[in-house]
Amino acid sequence: MTPTPREAAEAQARTRFIVITAMRFAGVGLVMLGFAIIGGVIDLPRTVGAVLVLVGVADVFVMPLVLVRRWKAGDKRRP
Repeated sequence: MTPTPREAAEAQARTRFIVITAMRFAGVGLVMLGFAIIGGVIDLPRTVGAVLVLVGVADVFVMPLVLVRRWKAGDKRRP
């Protein structure tokens, strides 16, 4: 049985929500790993930790906005 348009839209929204949430969790993980490196818990250069913190912050705050903007642009192109 094929899903109704409403069911298909709900499934797409659910999938997008999961992707954004996973992106944010990955970003938080990178920030935590970066702080562990900066704090000396993990024996790597502090520069690596700082880069991981910056990338993690971008994953948490910037990438979800980029994904949403890309998805909206793709939805407008569809009939």
